[in-house]
Amino acid sequence: MLHHFNNRFLYRQGWFWFFPILILFVLFFSGCKKSESDKAPVSVWDPPSWFPPMEIPEDNQFTLERWELGKKLFYEKKLSIDHSIACVSCHDPQLSFSDDQAFSPGVFDRPGVRNASMLANIGYAPNFLREGGVPTLEMQVLVPIQEHNEFNHNILDIVEELAQDSVYALLAQKAYGSEFSPFVLTRALANFERSLISGQSRFDLYTYNGYYSLLSEDEIEGKNLFYSSRLKCSECHSGVLFTSFDFANNGLKEEYEDEGRMRLTGLETDRAVFKIPSLRNIEMSGPYLHDGSINSLEEVIDLYSEGGFDHLNKSPLLEEPINLNALEKAQLLSFLKTLTDHSFLNDERWVE
Repeated sequence: MLHHFNNRFLYRQGWFWFFPILILFVLFFSGCKKSESDKAPVSVWDPPSWFPPMEIPEDNQFTLERWELGKKLFYEKKLSIDHSIACVSCHDPQLSFSDDQAFSPGVFDRPGVRNASMLANIGYAPNFLREGGVPTLEMQVLVPIQEHNEFNHNILDIVEELAQDSVYALLAQKAYGSEFSPFVLTRALANFERSLISGQSRFDLYTYNGYYSLLSEDEIEGKNLFYSSRLKCSECHSGVLFTSFDFANNGLKEEYEDEGRMRLTGLETDRAVFKIPSLRNIEMSGPYLHDGSINSLEEVIDLYSEGGFDHLNKSPLLEEPINLNALEKAQLLSFLKTLTDHSFLNDERWVE
């Protein structure tokens, strides 16, 4: 759940003495033929034509300057109280902005409490966290900052420190026309995260661009299984984003330590119910599920094939075992791997 915002944010003004430095930087760069912004990639915002429109707040529309500031903050370890970790520490670009550990360690090596979510296409999500308790990316930024087992920091203290950095002062002016502030920090990070759009997998090229030779017979058979009425995979992992953004219990366990969505709603019907993740780049985002308790896609497929464990809130779509044979399991696995977007994972735009 999103913690209460520190009361100092409501009463303390964020005025910082960086204007002389800012003026010097402006004068210097105005005489240059190319600014740092000019050197940045020009196509950092390029959603595929088959993707739905992304809803973006009016006060945080995409610009290259905002993207550059957000990217710098994504790699900034000063967001954590001991300066040991940054956003990228738990969201590795080559892992589709996820982690390869069940629980990513926080400051002072404190253990995480949930598996780090993948950030590819995160800008399309209608809510955030495993229980969906945060309505915007701008607000979500505050969660890891304040969480005891993550950054364990205070955004006002972070802003006070970073505002003394002349680079951040200049970037804030270029991006938002103001001093570096909590408003600027949260919006710049959200702006960058909305650019993490992945939609150039072999599945995309096959389905939306007509490159029909890119999928093998087994991959096509796996695709047919995925969309079949027998497996019903596409009822939860639907649309071009491969998620309905709904919440469900998949029979992982009989008893759960994590209350899931009940943590937000207080309803027994939401106990051990979690947001349905996207399957895009799923090959790269293991270990899997909210607690990272399954290490491989093969094991995930086995769970669904066997029907999982009984639970009061288990999805009715999973009431009966599917009983896939060895060939069907291999074909389904092959199809899931066609959702890997290697151009996204290795994109130089994400390099620090």
